[in-house]
Amino acid sequence: MSTSKLAPAVQHSPAAEKPATERVSARERLLTAASELFYEEGINTVGIDRVIAHAGVAKASLYSAFGSKDELIRAYLEAKFQARRERMLKKLATRDNPRDKLLGIYEVMAEIFEESDFRGCAFIRASAEAKPDSMISRACDSSRAWTRGLFLDLAREAGAANPEQLAQQLVVIYDGAIVTTQMDRDTSTATAARAMAAALIDAATRKPA
Repeated sequence: MSTSKLAPAVQHSPAAEKPATERVSARERLLTAASELFYEEGINTVGIDRVIAHAGVAKASLYSAFGSKDELIRAYLEAKFQARRERMLKKLATRDNPRDKLLGIYEVMAEIFEESDFRGCAFIRASAEAKPDSMISRACDSSRAWTRGLFLDLAREAGAANPEQLAQQLVVIYDGAIVTTQMDRDTSTATAARAMAAALIDAATRKPA
């Protein structure tokens, strides 16, 4: 069978495909621009026009893809959460027991601290700027609930006598290390946080003599 006879069957219409491709491309460019600007400068400081200019898209593209600035911020935070969640779970999957998984959380944190663009926790920063009960606040709460839940689940699996208390203590260390590193620009905080966490875990899971 000749190539010319096959051509009509596999031919695609560029005109039909182009709008969808452009929509995806514009959305991703906007999310990339939002991630860079919002994380660097804050969600309230950066206006829509700057995000649009940084992304190199038409203004209509933002409203077509997201509808509002708040929705763009929510999408930015959701992307941050998914990336952090996947990174964390990938690390934990390499560990054999709950204790090592708990300590693995602090090891991921240490890796993040070493990144050149580290500016603190995107959710702590966004939460401080968000209005109560806004979609932005709820996005921060959702991420926070997952983090607390991860610590609590692993504390239970580790056999802590009081898993709720241990999880709370480990979250406080986790939060404190993030803020300290952001403020002091000292990445060694992660090492201290891991050591404190290990001591707490061992004390909470130690069997009575």
